[in-house]
Amino acid sequence: MSAVPITRRALLLCGALPWASAGAQGVPPNTTTVIPTKAPPRTRYGVGIHPRPLHFPADFGAHPDTRNEWWYLTGTLQTTDITHGFQITFFRSRTGVPASHPSRFAASQLVFVHAAVSDMKERRLRHDQRIARAGFGIAQAAEGDTAVALRDWHLQREGPALQSRYRALAASDSAGFRFELAFDTTQPVLLQGDAGFSRKGPLADQASHYYSQPQLAVTGTLSLDGRASPVTGKAWLDHEWSDSLMGNDAVGWDWIGMNLDDGSALMVFRLRRADGSAAYAGGSFRAPGQAAQNFAPDAVRFTPQRTWTSPSSRATYPVEWNIDTPAGSYRVKSLLDNQELDSRGSTGAFYWEGLSELLDTQGKQVGRGYLEMTGYAAALKL
Repeated sequence: MSAVPITRRALLLCGALPWASAGAQGVPPNTTTVIPTKAPPRTRYGVGIHPRPLHFPADFGAHPDTRNEWWYLTGTLQTTDITHGFQITFFRSRTGVPASHPSRFAASQLVFVHAAVSDMKERRLRHDQRIARAGFGIAQAAEGDTAVALRDWHLQREGPALQSRYRALAASDSAGFRFELAFDTTQPVLLQGDAGFSRKGPLADQASHYYSQPQLAVTGTLSLDGRASPVTGKAWLDHEWSDSLMGNDAVGWDWIGMNLDDGSALMVFRLRRADGSAAYAGGSFRAPGQAAQNFAPDAVRFTPQRTWTSPSSRATYPVEWNIDTPAGSYRVKSLLDNQELDSRGSTGAFYWEGLSELLDTQGKQVGRGYLEMTGYAAALKL
């Protein structure tokens, strides 16, 4: 999951309010996966997400009939002496302006990008953001396969559907980072929820189509303040699209995506009420070579431990959690407290997203990945 509150300010930034008009089921080993190349059935915007088979490579691409969509890559980058964290997230949002609008400036789709490096040597988060209306050769979210871009920042998939290679590039002069990375699949696509239909609440329209690609093998180059280093690492990709993701009683969510050292993959989320209780929850666990275990909403528990208060937003975030799941109990521990992103220049919200370690009940590190927390500075509006 990843946060994409679309505010009126964001729409105005892109001219999308025109002046011309008044989030699991995996693939078991040694089985044949049917992956048609035909496009998935189109749905009319506003009628909601419904269960259907996911088709690849078509569903790797954009779904412009839905309201919100994101491609979310996080992971570790190992240099010769230190392990950094990184994230790049491309968002696509349908504005509600019809594609048939007579003004070519009245964009029906917006594209946002957030990119960050958790600089573990300097103990600080470097981050930047971009926003643009789709089209004009500036921004795109292509249908049919993963190809999202905003100016020179991009994420693109290539290769057979079962052997994906992704390439990503992001560079920020103001934040002093640049990464150019390749990501190779080492495991089958992980279909979250019921074969890729992930419920986010008790109502029929509170759902998303959602798949993950954990344990991606990373190679490439990371530059910090102009000093380039070759890197290797592990990454996690989420692709999720929906019309309605949160119920009225939810203010945000907590999410983890963890690559375990033994090759397992753990994803756990909860939608959170203002009083800190869970409005809905779920997740999955997949051991290497096995089918995924899908978690029921009442089988997941997040218990906050240590907290950190942001000097920027004044929000207080739990930067350590105890997570109880049917696949075991774990502690999630941030490796850098201040990994809060200020996205008021694009999506309009503060949220916390950062490199964290996964510990077992004996305190032994068993994996690394990302923790994301939204709705702590203010209620999230999707």
